Amino acid sequence: MTWWQKLRKNSLAQVGALILLVFYLTVFLAEFTAPYDPYFSAPSASLLPPTEVFWRNQTTGGFIGPHVYPTTQGPVSIETGDREVFVDFAQPSPIRLFVQGDEYRWLRVMLPLPTQFSLSEPGFQEVELFPGIPGNIHLFGTVGSGRWHILGTDEQARDQLSRLIHGGRISLSIGLIGIALTFPLGMLVGGIAGYFGGWIDAVLMRLVEVIMTIPDIFLLVALAAVLPATLSSTQRFLLIILITSFVRWTGLARVVRGQVLSLKSQTFVTASQAMGGQSIYIIVRHILPQTATYVIISATLAVPSFIVAEAVLSLIGLGIQQPDPSWGNMLSLASNASILVLNPWLIWPPAILIVLTVLSFNLLGDGLRDALDPRSLQTYD
Repeated sequence: MTWWQKLRKNSLAQVGALILLVFYLTVFLAEFTAPYDPYFSAPSASLLPPTEVFWRNQTTGGFIGPHVYPTTQGPVSIETGDREVFVDFAQPSPIRLFVQGDEYRWLRVMLPLPTQFSLSEPGFQEVELFPGIPGNIHLFGTVGSGRWHILGTDEQARDQLSRLIHGGRISLSIGLIGIALTFPLGMLVGGIAGYFGGWIDAVLMRLVEVIMTIPDIFLLVALAAVLPATLSSTQRFLLIILITSFVRWTGLARVVRGQVLSLKSQTFVTASQAMGGQSIYIIVRHILPQTATYVIISATLAVPSFIVAEAVLSLIGLGIQQPDPSWGNMLSLASNASILVLNPWLIWPPAILIVLTVLSFNLLGDGLRDALDPRSLQTYD
């Protein structure tokens, strides 16, 4: 039985892969799948609960299909602390697919490039690398003045679902970028240490052990106290990736070293050496590919740690900053007891998405581990 057939029989791994596929497609097409601009504040609409959907016209009683009405909130009552909700039943707004809405530029890429090198006052300038593809079509929305806030609005009257989708682009991409940086480094260092052995192995492994003693969260907290508070969310995003990647490649390097120690005495390595193959070529071309099974599994299981790190840092105010959304800084509202009790729709969605993402990666990683286990693979003639 091939690994692919074995993986297809693992229903939990399939569920995890399907959830991740839906999540990544949704955030990749965030401008299209999100109904509204995540930075737009609707007037008099802060902390609105999820919008109620009606099927019959509330004025005439006739059936007109799914629709919503323009909804606003009044000032906070001094006596009760409640806010009265006003619904304009004279303006029904039908819910439709593929509607025109806020304009956007899909796949716009901007990076902060340094203009001066100074730790106290680092200079950066946002440079547009790709202007993006303009558009104004959204997957769903309303036709009319009413807005469909499926998950309500936040304190700044911004659509919670739109911010959740755009925030997922940061929270989900940080893990993929992180392993893209850590795994090549960990594989190369581990491969060199295991292949050459001797003093090279001793020096590299002592370096690995020193770096492993550095807790990435505390390192980021310390840097946050040194670096200026004016860093943009993009700069903080890159900082989180670099710091976590700097610390987390070491575990992979140790495991790859152990595997290379057992592989370098194999016949195919001896044959390559006899044919005059260079050491680096033998490591990269012949030895490291033999560790692919472990690397794939380890990469799948490592992504959640990057996602959780970003969420924790944003939760304590050291990660992505408002108004830019991420699941971590959206979850930081949980520190406000009044919002936690009165506006739970602001807290549970990002928390549930983080849990589902981490769980899905773990299910997929467990499925890959079982499917790629050499002892369980059988080949057909």
